[in-house]
Amino acid sequence: MSAQVETHILSGKEVAKNVYAHLNSRIKEAKSNGVVPGLAAVLVGEDPASQVYVRSKTRKFNKLGLHTETVCFPADIAEEDLLAEIRRLNDDSVFHGILVQLPLPREFDSGKILSEVSPEKDVDGFHPVNLGRLAAGTPRFIPCTPKGILRILQYFRIATEGKHVVVVGRSTIVGRPMSLLLSLKTPTGNATTTVCHSRTPDIGSFTRQADIVIAAVGVPEMITGDMLKPGSAIVDVGINRVEDDSEKGYRLVGDVEFDSVQGVAGAVTPVPGGVGPMTIAMLVENTVEAAEQWVSGEW
Repeated sequence: MSAQVETHILSGKEVAKNVYAHLNSRIKEAKSNGVVPGLAAVLVGEDPASQVYVRSKTRKFNKLGLHTETVCFPADIAEEDLLAEIRRLNDDSVFHGILVQLPLPREFDSGKILSEVSPEKDVDGFHPVNLGRLAAGTPRFIPCTPKGILRILQYFRIATEGKHVVVVGRSTIVGRPMSLLLSLKTPTGNATTTVCHSRTPDIGSFTRQADIVIAAVGVPEMITGDMLKPGSAIVDVGINRVEDDSEKGYRLVGDVEFDSVQGVAGAVTPVPGGVGPMTIAMLVENTVEAAEQWVSGEW
């Protein structure tokens, strides 16, 4: 039996605090040019998780003195009406970024809706043009969660160059852009990346080879300690509700079984308090970047 290792906790809250401290001067600079970085959030339906995220985003934007508005629609809004609202926001100079909160109700073609957002205002980085630029190594906006993961690794000095990174999950929101970013010729790239997903047999045979595991599959506590190489770093993107006997009736867990990786992983992000705070921090940063690009005449 191998000896236990000390497992360090990678606090996303700590990294986010550092991000906001560095953003303050950039926000002041934008305001000195008469521009208040602004974000429009489009929320369709009443998904509880989406509502929590948008409220958290709104509190942070207000605290930083930024402008944000949430445009809410019922789940049965006509698709053309939703597209028309996005076009209106594209033309509104008050907003430098537009966020279409996902998931949209099943009746909507998410790809069509996201493609309607102006690429210059697509601070989520989901527009096909921006995903294509990311794949080419010239990103305009990096999707918020993958960008936040890179910042966590950078902040805690977890090198990616020459390392084997296994990404569990292949969504265009996290898994796919994450694998692309890690393979780019950048200070936070130069890794060898393997993407596993729901159709991958014996995922553990891959994760046990990994120096870094990024779990973004949406399955509660799927990654366990016996699936890891001792000393590896684990980034847990999952936020899942699991029923329990508490007053709330549930608790939040990640895609990683946190207790079982203790003493095996060299480092792990907690849930909550890990990747979540960084997603909002990167949304703020991307919105500030969009405002800076607008001021400089880049779009």
